[in-house]
Amino acid sequence: MKLKLTLATTVLATLVLGGCASNNVSYGDAQSVETLTKDFGSTDLQMIADKMVDDMLTFPVIVQLTQNRRPVMFVDRIRNKTQEHIDTESITDTIQNKLINSGKFRFVDMTSANALAQQLAYQKQSGLVNQATSVKAGGHIGAEYMLNGNLSSIVKNAGGKSDVYYKFTLKLQNVQTGIVEWTSEKEIRKSSKRSTFGL
Repeated sequence: MKLKLTLATTVLATLVLGGCASNNVSYGDAQSVETLTKDFGSTDLQMIADKMVDDMLTFPVIVQLTQNRRPVMFVDRIRNKTQEHIDTESITDTIQNKLINSGKFRFVDMTSANALAQQLAYQKQSGLVNQATSVKAGGHIGAEYMLNGNLSSIVKNAGGKSDVYYKFTLKLQNVQTGIVEWTSEKEIRKSSKRSTFGL
């Protein structure tokens, strides 16, 4: 009985103290520099996207290529060769958004290809869609170029200090010829020092 009373008292105290704790939540500037840890973060993503898009749009071959038309491309996956769990799709989404908003390129979204195929099949085969309004298959535009790349890192730890070097490489490849028309890379180095407790 005494054990049950002690357990009940402990649970009640935990609930009361937990209810008294407060979380102070505030909004911050999404573009501000994030330096909580040396791990890959939002600032790194923004720096990579800005560098890649600026390099691509000012490269003479790309300037000529986009002078009178908007080439169609798709984004292949970015291979994460680091030891961290990094959402590389978020990096390519940001790069794709910037390129589309530049007005220089058009994109086909290969991540939605299966969903589009299912929708086309539904419209054609379900018997539920008025065929006068159904979308006809075979109208998709083929991509002329593919964007793909790698994110790699080298991590060193010694004497309470830690250093991480990231390298992001991106290339634009002609789908028909296989020729790499453009490539660029962005390097990032971040260091941290373990603080001594009480200092």
